[in-house]
Amino acid sequence: MALRALKFASLTAAASGIYLYGNKFLDPNDFGVVRVGRAIATTAVITYDYLTSLRSVPYGSEEYEFLKSQIKELFMSFEDTPLGAASLAQVHKAVLQDGRTVAVKIQHPKVQAQSSKDILLMEVLLLVVKQIFPDFEFMWLVEEAKKNLPLELDFLNEGRNAEKVAHMLKNFDFLRVPRIYWELSTRRVLLMEFMEGGQVNDRAYMERNGINVNEISRNLGKLYSEMIFVNGFVHCDPHPGNVLVKKCPASGKAHIILLDHGLYQVLSESFRMDYCRLWQALIKADMKRVQKYSQRLGAGDLYPLFACMLTARSWESVNRGIDQSPVSASEDMEIRSNAAAYLPQITQLLNSVPRQMLLLLKTNDLLRGIESALHTRASASSFLNMSRCCIRAVSTYQRSKSHSLYRRAQISLTEALSLWQINLYELFLWLKGSQLGNWVIALLRRMQHFTY
Repeated sequence: MALRALKFASLTAAASGIYLYGNKFLDPNDFGVVRVGRAIATTAVITYDYLTSLRSVPYGSEEYEFLKSQIKELFMSFEDTPLGAASLAQVHKAVLQDGRTVAVKIQHPKVQAQSSKDILLMEVLLLVVKQIFPDFEFMWLVEEAKKNLPLELDFLNEGRNAEKVAHMLKNFDFLRVPRIYWELSTRRVLLMEFMEGGQVNDRAYMERNGINVNEISRNLGKLYSEMIFVNGFVHCDPHPGNVLVKKCPASGKAHIILLDHGLYQVLSESFRMDYCRLWQALIKADMKRVQKYSQRLGAGDLYPLFACMLTARSWESVNRGIDQSPVSASEDMEIRSNAAAYLPQITQLLNSVPRQMLLLLKTNDLLRGIESALHTRASASSFLNMSRCCIRAVSTYQRSKSHSLYRRAQISLTEALSLWQINLYELFLWLKGSQLGNWVIALLRRMQHFTY
């Protein structure tokens, strides 16, 4: 098996190109400047490079047929057309000789060599733009690309991330992470358990399959609150293609399937605690603490703008309490118009906050996009789950720093009481929105009437 794995690894660079060329499955994103630079740099030179390299193995040639025969030694079947293709890789469905159905993630040819050129091109273009527009402060894009791209190009690192997050969140029985088949995986090829489902933003799919949209939104919030506030190990690419949902035929439960584990952010303890306390202040509408912890996270005097960016709410809503009312159409329009008006200040903020914050902002935006598509944005339950995670995280941190048994017991008691209050409030909200709750309220009013 190990020998076959080595053989397979040596074939995949050519094979992935063959399938792209032979099936004419050409997506401009496959050849563009990888991810971060896609919106900045032209793709013409890269496209030409890819097309000329693919022509070195013509479709239908002897070499093409030889490579396909080698692949057949490993697989009972291998679907030529990719399930999906992106800037770094494409995924094929296949069946191993022992009958296991797998997803085969294959890195595009020349991506490793091309990536350094892409980053250099991005850096040059950004420097040119900065010379023309001195207020343009996006050089952090290059820094982030240099740090994150090598990690994303190492599929073994992606496999380790998948196993780590699966173990970390094993208590969530609704979460599914594909199992990694290490014996056939390399830095450029990843074989994993094949999982399928509807995209997490596909409300129509969920309704057709009897999946509770609110439950999915609530569980997704639980996952990310746990990752961000409690563990500090965050899957930072939750776009709908990477988050699937499927109803289990046996149990009837809806599962969330988390894919593509190449991009994670590891949060430092100090950053995570400040971020926890900032969100606690935002939920409680405690403006003094919002200012304090925003400034500790690098926002300076722009803390009102920073709070609005984090919550995607107006400053008026932040002051009133972000859990008090859902986003209205007029507020959404106000936020969009202000984003353009405050672009220089937003640029300044992005350049001054810790680098850890950048991927979190991206993650927050992707999650909000999913909530908007499902019409579950800014629900009270999402803020309650965040509050629970923040309380647990801060209490755990405080206990770790305390050497007094009495103090640790005091922290644990405060934590238990705070969590109990949240549970009680959640029960109140449930009763308020249920028929039973309406009946109880009506009964209490009637009893009060008789008393008088």
